[in-house]
Amino acid sequence: MTLAVSMVGFGRFTITHLTRMVSSTLRSGGNAHSGRIFSIGSLPCIALPRLLPFAGLHLNPRKFSSDAFNTSSKPGLATPGLHHPFNHLNKMAVCKRSSSSSSLSPIHPRNGFCNANSTFYSKRNPLPLPANSSLDVTTFISSQAHNGTTAFIDAATGHRISFSDLWRAVDNVADCLYHDMRIRRGDVVLILSPNSISIPVVCLSVMSLGAVVTTANPLNTASEISRQVADCNPKLAFATPDQAPKLAASGAISVVLTEEDEERVGSTLGVRVVGSLSEMMKKKPSERRVRNRVNRDETAMLLYSSGTTGRSKGVIISHGNLIAHVARYIAEPLEPNQTFLCTVPLFHTFGLLNYALATVALGSTVVLLRKFDLHGMMAAVEKYRATTLVLVPPILVAMINGSDLIKARYDLTLLKTVRSGGAPLSKEVTESFLERYPTVDIFQGYALTESNSSGASTDSVEESKRHGAVGLLSSGVEARVVDPDTGRIMGVNQTGELWLKGPAITKGYFRNEEATKETIGSEGWLKTGDLCCIDDGGFVFILDRLKELIKYKAYQVPPAELEGLLLTHPEIIDAAVIPFPDREVGQLPMAYVVRKTGSLLSEKTLMEFVAKQVAPYKRVRKVAFVSSIPKNPSGKILRKDLIKLATSNSTG
Repeated sequence: MTLAVSMVGFGRFTITHLTRMVSSTLRSGGNAHSGRIFSIGSLPCIALPRLLPFAGLHLNPRKFSSDAFNTSSKPGLATPGLHHPFNHLNKMAVCKRSSSSSSLSPIHPRNGFCNANSTFYSKRNPLPLPANSSLDVTTFISSQAHNGTTAFIDAATGHRISFSDLWRAVDNVADCLYHDMRIRRGDVVLILSPNSISIPVVCLSVMSLGAVVTTANPLNTASEISRQVADCNPKLAFATPDQAPKLAASGAISVVLTEEDEERVGSTLGVRVVGSLSEMMKKKPSERRVRNRVNRDETAMLLYSSGTTGRSKGVIISHGNLIAHVARYIAEPLEPNQTFLCTVPLFHTFGLLNYALATVALGSTVVLLRKFDLHGMMAAVEKYRATTLVLVPPILVAMINGSDLIKARYDLTLLKTVRSGGAPLSKEVTESFLERYPTVDIFQGYALTESNSSGASTDSVEESKRHGAVGLLSSGVEARVVDPDTGRIMGVNQTGELWLKGPAITKGYFRNEEATKETIGSEGWLKTGDLCCIDDGGFVFILDRLKELIKYKAYQVPPAELEGLLLTHPEIIDAAVIPFPDREVGQLPMAYVVRKTGSLLSEKTLMEFVAKQVAPYKRVRKVAFVSSIPKNPSGKILRKDLIKLATSNSTG
């Protein structure tokens, strides 16, 4: 027997209201039992999809529909109620030649290239975007049907949270934020924490209110964090007790502790502590809470990305951007019942968008590693029976170097896949890993904070065999390859700067119109700053970085920031920082320094000077003293000359 409940016309409902309604309906129907399929006709409120698991009920994805989206479909037809911006290339996909011509040109089925507009289109399944413009990402994620049970596990403590408890916690925390903390639509909430179950709880709660999430790197210094706080002006911060003191220099910001620590609460932190997350998660929601409708164009997150100018910029991420990202996983679903071990930081777009948000929609289990330790990671793979390991290339190299000990000590029978991101994998590293771990497949991806984890990826064993490629374009993504000198749009197997376009691409930088205009074109094209080519099969190869960012262990290090810091030293008159290639970490920040006449400044003293003022990943690791820094007539540092000098000296 299938029960149907019409919810048309209801606008202000809490979990408590709906629980009573569903309970009453089930009682009136008689013989209600766990496992009954519940068919809903209309859904004006976020709470109902998350309510059903609490009652032991399950959504039938073929019968579920709402005013937000409709997943009923027929074979061979576009899903009703869903917007498909790109036709699948197996069909008669076409592209417009120009605005002045009505003639059409086919998209090449092998590489996705359209000659008419010199644009590459994704070969993957169409992106199923909901048509409703008044939809927040928390609602979208919570409304996806799945069979998952455990959402997150803390690798260090073993603490775990089920999906039903996760959504209950999200509702409780959102209620406290609204009533007790007075968080409103558009308010910014900062998260300062290492990997923790608290991060997805806080993110989903904040965004459900139409408020904005911003994350900070817990490795950053107090001064670095204070600059971010000054830029985005958060009304509230969630922080661990050991991180909270870093906010003392940021003014009178209120802090909620994400972990209990009796000894460090209060004045010893130097900040105003207004509550604890554990208490917020336990508090029952108020019946007077009203959930606002959120427009998809409204900002959901501000994630800070390092720039070549030396100052990080807040990337504006809308609810629509995040919905497009999650929809990508729905269009190209992962294998069911996967357990991910996540070693990448959740403050970063790679970890946050993929393994704190998208996996929740899929019902996958994510095991969170607070900090990287090779043997701690492998022990967690064995203990929690992880099927997929999420990491960055330097960790892959560590697994290669320690392969004999790892295979002798740990049971990796269930480990089937490694997903790598943050920086491209070289062909040599990939082949070396597969030689040592022949039963484990490597999938990698390419994306930027500005593209919200959409770009390119390898998602199958066959695709992963194209060593050196970062993969095929993601669902819903268009790409152009543009000559950086002439602006000419290139074609297949030609080299140029990679431009990306699609529903996941940011609309710009927070309070930085100049940077937005430099990076986002008038037609919405994101200029990635990466040199690439796309081959006959549609595979993307990243060849070099036009941008000057240094990738140290997949962290972005802006050389201009370090150069500015070096020039504050009284014995330095000029400096340049370059990426020095390193097999273990990718690239090392190396400084070329011009000392004042008579100065005895040493390499060690200089590195200590920098280390005291920046996060560990930004530290200068190599120093060379020179008489002058090579520059062009306009005064720009000729970094390629310095890189060539550094690498020739290291091999010579």
